[in-house]
Amino acid sequence: MSLPLVIINPESAGGTTREMWPGIASDLSSHFGAFSCAFTGKAGQAMELAAEAARKGTKLIIACGGDGTISEVANGILASGKDAELGIVPSGTGGDFRKTIQIPARARDAARILREGITRQIDVGRVTFTNQDGENETRYFLGVASFGMSAEVIGRVKEGGSEWLPAKAPKWLSGRLSFGVSMLQTAAQSAATRVVVQLDDAHERHLTVANLCIANARFFGGGMKIAPKAKLADGQFDVITIGDLGPLKIVANAPRLYLGAHLGMQDVRHELARKIVARPAVKDEEVMLEVDGELPGRLPATFQVVPRALRIRCPA
Repeated sequence: MSLPLVIINPESAGGTTREMWPGIASDLSSHFGAFSCAFTGKAGQAMELAAEAARKGTKLIIACGGDGTISEVANGILASGKDAELGIVPSGTGGDFRKTIQIPARARDAARILREGITRQIDVGRVTFTNQDGENETRYFLGVASFGMSAEVIGRVKEGGSEWLPAKAPKWLSGRLSFGVSMLQTAAQSAATRVVVQLDDAHERHLTVANLCIANARFFGGGMKIAPKAKLADGQFDVITIGDLGPLKIVANAPRLYLGAHLGMQDVRHELARKIVARPAVKDEEVMLEVDGELPGRLPATFQVVPRALRIRCPA
């Protein structure tokens, strides 16, 4: 039987993972056991490596990186059609998905869960959208897909965060701060998003939103508890619609969004659905799509839940 494979994204956490890998590898050896490893060198490679390993019979494939790396490895496993299990050693900026399944941030603690944890079957999201080349593309997501402010926030973060951050802030701190600061900047500068949305078999609705999230897990945006009631194996998405609050209300209620105390707000709507179809209200207007912290394309998009599609190692 082949050894578990660890797929490492050395560029995650602003390149800090490359520097930390010797310590992470030591913790894995001490608290988990023997493994093989592979490093990614470009976007999308974690998916290719995971799919290849799963097809060759690797039973446990471990993502070492942030939410994007975890999502890529999951996509590779799902694309392979094999029954490989996903493991997680966190080393990224946001760490949103690991918080939902309660994987600790320290490598030695995550390694113990890989050794002693249980296997759960969780739902995943499948989204078909228009990619950067104008073609239809389908991918899976574990956490949250969204459009509106969130896509612009992610764009700011990936372009290097914000000019408001301290120039000498440590990488781990600047990464976390950049989500919050970029959200405040985006709220101050962005217009609301006009979309047409259909949930399951209901009628289409014309909406003006600050943000709309299709959530499989609870967290996104660097620790924002956007879907506090989301369950990973209930066969449904939590759809969180944040209306056109305006910049002052968004800034004033930012703490409620991070703490998950926003569902009772007048302009916030929480619904459950298995399928969501969304398109721009204005034809040919570009509405960017965020998926597990990445920006793969734009609306129109169709989101469907795939029940219990992925096996994942979780705390006992």
